[in-house]
Amino acid sequence: MRFILIALAVVIPIRVYIAQPFIVSGASMDPTFANGQYLIVDEVSYRFTEPARGDVVIFKYPKDPKKYFIKRIIGLPGETLIINEEGKVFVKGAGEESLTTLSEPYVEFTKSDAVGITLKEDEYFMMGDNRAGSYDSRMWGAVNRDLLVGKALVRLFPVTTIDLLPGQFRQ
Repeated sequence: MRFILIALAVVIPIRVYIAQPFIVSGASMDPTFANGQYLIVDEVSYRFTEPARGDVVIFKYPKDPKKYFIKRIIGLPGETLIINEEGKVFVKGAGEESLTTLSEPYVEFTKSDAVGITLKEDEYFMMGDNRAGSYDSRMWGAVNRDLLVGKALVRLFPVTTIDLLPGQFRQ
């Protein structure tokens, strides 16, 4: 009995404040993440560091915070993003004059509706790696920082795909 109480005293705070499990549902992050893959989400890092472009994050869906989504951060606070009809993303930082093409080697580009948005303070633009099959910020807009749960820390299942910081790509 004592062992169980000690185990609970250790596990519960970790689960509530540090890391939580997440199961990928759907194909919006293919080929980086497949349906049914089991991840551990780091809930601590964003308390001490800023989210970065390229991070794969789990967040609460802005229109229904009971639902959790997994996407990649494409746009950062204060930036202007333009997505052309070929699906390529162009970024202009706050105070910058010109657009920069976002390097996304993990994406197969497909036709897309053109989108343009300027992000406010604490707003992030999220997109799935499977652009043709992703319901993301192109449809429902920016995600506020307070909806970010954390970033993908470890992929644990299936065993053949175990990986630390899975899908990590930074520019």
